[in-house]
Amino acid sequence: MIFLMDLQMMMLDVVYFILRSCLRIVLRPRTKPIDGELVLITCSGGALGRLFALEFSKHGAEVVLWDINGDANEETAKMVRARGGQAHAYTVDVTNREEVYRTADQVRKDVGRDVTYLVNNAGVVAGERLLDCPDTMVERTLKVNCHALFWTVKAFLPQMKANNHGHIITIASVLGLFSTACVEDYCASKFAAVGFHESLAHELLTEEDVDGVKTTLVCPYVVDTGMFDGCRIREEVELILPPLEPLYCVQQAMNAILIDQPLVCIPRITYLPFLARALFPWESNVATYRFMGSDQCMYPFIESMRKKRAANGPIKAA
Repeated sequence: MIFLMDLQMMMLDVVYFILRSCLRIVLRPRTKPIDGELVLITCSGGALGRLFALEFSKHGAEVVLWDINGDANEETAKMVRARGGQAHAYTVDVTNREEVYRTADQVRKDVGRDVTYLVNNAGVVAGERLLDCPDTMVERTLKVNCHALFWTVKAFLPQMKANNHGHIITIASVLGLFSTACVEDYCASKFAAVGFHESLAHELLTEEDVDGVKTTLVCPYVVDTGMFDGCRIREEVELILPPLEPLYCVQQAMNAILIDQPLVCIPRITYLPFLARALFPWESNVATYRFMGSDQCMYPFIESMRKKRAANGPIKAA
């Protein structure tokens, strides 16, 4: 009897949340204020990280900027301050857990309070086919895109839980929900990032007295930052699915963060291949990939990366 009652309540909850999500597409929920929050952003010297810093600052948040590239990171801090915001820049290698923990303690001492929002934005890609890719580049991708999530969350989540207030944002990728050829290192790391984030979200939901700690998983399509320079799908399809403008991507992510949305795919059309992967036979998805040109879309990107390496030497991950 108890089982049947629980089953009925579960089904009602499922219908309710489906209807609520549909309604939110038409009627946008009220956004939460974030003025006064302390937001830490990794890879803040890069294109997306810099835009996240400016957007959070625009909403009144104080930002802590972490990047391995000190010069680029300081430039972001200057841009935030020039717009009247507060920024604290630190040069950090997020793959080094001791450095992450040490700098996290330093942030608390310098700023005088706990980080309340954590934006795990750091990401790299090798840009080589699997058998041509040096082992060190594979390891680097996994360390930056996946392992670093563990170290940053372990550094800041305890205080969020103690205060029952916080928000963890993981910038993953649609390639963490479905894959394509020749970016095995990137897809593996982003699938891991998605799994890490979802498991963490479930863990927080099962615990008592931490309902004030929220999570948002952001899965954008290819963003026009140069990271996947040369990546192209079929010309006709690209008319409706072009590379994302960085500012648009960050604004859509912010919209989701400010309403505590658990998952956002950018653009919305990328929910379709995610669903198709689960519902359709493997061969059906392969046929769709071939039609769209997605099966070989990374070939021009790999060639572009090889030319850059030949001209400039090995490209350092940031």
